[in-house]
Amino acid sequence: MDRKVSVAPMMDCTDRHERFFLRLISKNVLLYTEMIVSESINRGDKKKLLEFNIAEKPVALQVGGSSPKLLAEAAKSGEDFGYDEINLNLGCPSKKVQKNKFGACLIKEPNLVADCLNEMRTATSLPVTVKTRIGYDQVEDYESLFNFINLLKKTGVKTFIIHARKAILGKFTPKQNLNIPPLKYEMVYNLKKDFQDLDIIINGGINSVQQVSENLSKVDGVMIGRAVYHSPYLLADIEKEIFKNENVPSREEIIEKLIIYTKNEIKKGTRINQIMRHTLGLFHGQTGSSFWKR
Repeated sequence: MDRKVSVAPMMDCTDRHERFFLRLISKNVLLYTEMIVSESINRGDKKKLLEFNIAEKPVALQVGGSSPKLLAEAAKSGEDFGYDEINLNLGCPSKKVQKNKFGACLIKEPNLVADCLNEMRTATSLPVTVKTRIGYDQVEDYESLFNFINLLKKTGVKTFIIHARKAILGKFTPKQNLNIPPLKYEMVYNLKKDFQDLDIIINGGINSVQQVSENLSKVDGVMIGRAVYHSPYLLADIEKEIFKNENVPSREEIIEKLIIYTKNEIKKGTRINQIMRHTLGLFHGQTGSSFWKR
């Protein structure tokens, strides 16, 4: 699977409508679901939580949790529903997430994380990957990060997506955690030097094709989040420059396809704003952008 460029899992953003919309722009980037809690998958309406449009592929399911058994069951469900990868979230810093013991606070419990990954890998034939941060609170030295990845590597996981910021647990909101801790790209580059056999993907603050290009000379892949959400047509430039794909649809062609999709979805009971809220940035930086938003 090509992980050269991917779109980050973002809560309340990367739902199935957003992924369908982004796939209209880019056929090559790897897309991720929002984080779905393993317990919800286990107890809830699997169809509602996991079903997606085949046109979204390749798409990875991101799960959160700290019970090896529940995560293994979630991984198996993800495979049954046709996802291409199962990703474990070790980066989300929200208080609610910490209270339920998953996300970034799991960096403190590497052995538990290893147990989770072992069970997940046993339950599915899909690639199991990890998304984590460079550290948490006072712990952001390279040695700790190296040891953490080194331990998790023993589970057979080959792909690590590293958000190049530490997480401040408890004190900061998720939004503050996306902005305040400084980015330390060098730590991620060093991981690649030390773990030549792993796929190391960098995430955090990357918002231009040039930055994608520069990072691809140092690591195996780049994950972009908010830049794509706010300015989705950035993916058209990525298609052309990074994937050498000249056959990129215009904004108008994307809207035409989206109208067909929206009509079908409305018949199924979807509200129009559930789809269109994701498209506000389609004309970002273009004359008439505010007209489109209205």
